[in-house]
Formats: sequence, structure tokens, C-alpha cells
Amino acid sequence: MTTKSIRYVLLTGADLGNRQLNLERAFNLIGDKIGMIINASSIFETEPWGFQSTTMFLNQALMVESSLKPEVVLERILSIEEELGRSRASDQWTSRAIDIDILCANQLIHHSEKLVIPHKHLHERTFALRPLCEVTPEWIHPLIRKPYREILSELIETTVTEKAH
Repeated sequence: MTTKSIRYVLLTGADLGNRQLNLERAFNLIGDKIGMIINASSIFETEPWGFQSTTMFLNQALMVESSLKPEVVLERILSIEEELGRSRASDQWTSRAIDIDILCANQLIHHSEKLVIPHKHLHERTFALRPLCEVTPEWIHPLIRKPYREILSELIETTVTEKAH
């Protein structure tokens, strides 16, 4: 029996410690534990979203081809975050050494107690849409039914997002 592969777009982010190294370590662990990384965006430096901090984030989108089901991908993401020093002491957004989110996966719509795909805040987040659009220029949001590029262009920018590299 052949398992169909899914193309996930994951967003990595870090605003504590050696941010660049944290993204590189996450990149390697995602490749080892989740699937083959087939595309990666530029790295963007962005302000925090949803909370105040004195530190800026580095963010990068990765397109990963995997035969793993969404819930298994989430379990592995949480394991990678823990391995890289992420502590989830509360439900409040805060600064962190690493954050990995599943932004979308092909045209998949997934909703469970633990996981929502596409990410429930994706259409509100310039810091996620910019790198996403670099790796998936033609993909369409399966619920909003608009290309991600169009959603990005319509989004009123409230954060400073500049390419770091």
C-alpha cells in the first residue's frame, strides 16, 4: 500500500538566542523527522505578532513533502521545538527560541481539537504570507478561495517586514 505524500508549508520562527542557528537546526530536524524539504523561502526579519517584545523574529517558510498525516506532523513539530529549547509554559504568545507552525498543506482542510489547517490566523499575518508566497506562488487558500498572493496584497500591513537575507 502506497501512502500519498502531502506538501506541507511550515513556518519557522525565532526571536531568542542565535536566531539564524535556531532556524538552521529546525530546518535540519524537519528534514530528518518530517520529510524532504523541496523549497525554502528567504529569511524575513519581522516584529512580534500578538504580543510585545524588544526582540525581532526571523521567519522562513519551508515546503516539505511528507507521507505523514497532519496529526503526526504536529507531534513531530512539537518534539523538534522541545529539542531546540521551546518551553510551552502557558497559552500566551511570548518570545521563543523556535516556533514551527503548519501554515497549509496542498488544498487540505483539516480541523481537529489539536490542529487546524490552513492555520486559523494565516490570512491575518503578513509575516507568514510573505514567505509562504515565495514557496507557493500559485496556491489558493481552500477556505477563502483566493490565491495567497491576493490575500497578502489585500492585507493592510501593520508590521515592519523586511528581508534579512
